[in-house]
Amino acid sequence: MNEPQNKATMSVLLMVCIGHLLNDMFQSVIPSIYPMIKESLGLSFMQIGAITLTSQLTSSLLQPLVGYLSDKTPRPYGLVVGMCFTLIGLLLLAWADSFAAVLVSVAFVGMGSSVLHPESSKVARLASGGAKGMAQSIFQIGGNVGRALGPVAVALIVVPYGQQSISWFGLMVAVAIWLLAKIGSWYKKQIELYGRGKSKFDIENTSYLPKRQIVVAVVVLLVLMFSKDFYTANIQNYITFYMIDKFGLSVTASQYVLFGFLVSTAMGLLIGGKLGDMYGRKYVIWVSILGPSPFALLLPYCNLTWTIVLVMLVGMVMSSAMSAILVYATELLPGNVGMISGAFYGLSFGLAGIGSALFGWLADLTSIQQVFQMTAFLPLLGIVAYFLPNIKEN
Repeated sequence: MNEPQNKATMSVLLMVCIGHLLNDMFQSVIPSIYPMIKESLGLSFMQIGAITLTSQLTSSLLQPLVGYLSDKTPRPYGLVVGMCFTLIGLLLLAWADSFAAVLVSVAFVGMGSSVLHPESSKVARLASGGAKGMAQSIFQIGGNVGRALGPVAVALIVVPYGQQSISWFGLMVAVAIWLLAKIGSWYKKQIELYGRGKSKFDIENTSYLPKRQIVVAVVVLLVLMFSKDFYTANIQNYITFYMIDKFGLSVTASQYVLFGFLVSTAMGLLIGGKLGDMYGRKYVIWVSILGPSPFALLLPYCNLTWTIVLVMLVGMVMSSAMSAILVYATELLPGNVGMISGAFYGLSFGLAGIGSALFGWLADLTSIQQVFQMTAFLPLLGIVAYFLPNIKEN
């Protein structure tokens, strides 16, 4: 009777993964066209950062609210509605001819993402069969692969055919809407089978920690998220400019470096989820945030080949923390999967947006190479993972 909930539903996990892949591929079109619109619209680095901030904040501020409402009243077909917002945003972006128009278009894309992440995260956990870390990794790996494919799609389509060719992605959005409708149908059946109670959408788990330890753990997680998301935001949004400025690469060649970074983050997610299920989340979090420190510190002083190698190593090691952090948080505060997923995804996007705006401002004041030198110390904050309590996992 309980088989649909207790046995991992791989087909559903794969559909959620592909849905996440398509959503984040559309999102990654935005940073991928930065060099193009910076030149065509005469934007500053600070305005580039403001575009990222707008995109990230529209998703981050709404995600906890969407997750909270989903915990109270699941909305299976909300995923389709979210993707429709993304479609509107992409069509507007294709014809945006001013800084303000770009801001409006990326805001719509951000709102679409705000619906997909908390709802899809709940679906992934529901279909996990107990392998929570692996299920989150499969879900998240879709997003990372999508973000990796975005720059390639831009290099192959948008760079040669111009900004208006972004509208061609509308055909792929239609595929994503169809897929999310199928996921919504499966999700609706689970609601009909098990009811709407929160416990029916989560594997039973109880936190035995006193309130003080929970508060300490949450503060530590916030510091770790700051370290991870600020540093990766710098690489994801400015590595193309860095490669062009320091090594004289073309716009197209720099997109492939970004592609390599994003592929490596996808690999790290899968590894981190599996190791977290096997050895515990705390140790994966600790190694994932602190581990890249030597690579980050060396990166600004390397030649082209070693810069690409270190960028990929940093991406792979640091990204392995995300699924572990998310599952650790849901075990720390059980029973609120949607709200916690929305809050942490929202926090991740919000920090990335703030970091991008800050680093754009700093790049205007100094240089993009100096920004990479300054941010290299951020992974050292991973040392605070030592203070995370061990959680008993059922």
